[in-house]
Amino acid sequence: MEIKKNWHERHHDTLSFGSHLADSVAKGMGSWSFIIIQTILVVLWMALNMIGYIYHWDVYPFILLNLVFSTQAAYAAPIIMMSQNRQNDRDRIQAQADYQTNIDAKLEIEALAIKLKSLEVDKLDKIIQMLNQMEKSTEK
Repeated sequence: MEIKKNWHERHHDTLSFGSHLADSVAKGMGSWSFIIIQTILVVLWMALNMIGYIYHWDVYPFILLNLVFSTQAAYAAPIIMMSQNRQNDRDRIQAQADYQTNIDAKLEIEALAIKLKSLEVDKLDKIIQMLNQMEKSTEK
């Protein structure tokens, strides 16, 4: 038996390596784990440079650390924007699919309503016919 994939799984399968990478980076950078790890690294960097007795590779005001953050931001921003653009595209396609599903459901409901009305009319016709027969039989 073949398991059908839903819309999201089919869309995920069509993404390129770069798209998967951008989504993974955006997901990672938007997490508490990233913030906590980065905070620990920054505090460690600053502490080692402040208390280092022999070698200070980035003395106060930590110009190299600022450069690292600038480089990180320069790469992170476009990667996160790529992921957000892809999410917007996904949302737009999903909204269109939902809209089409709603239209199909509306048409089915209208067809059912017509069928129910037809059945109701048929039943009423049979009831009227039976009443007419009963009336004729009581007149005789």
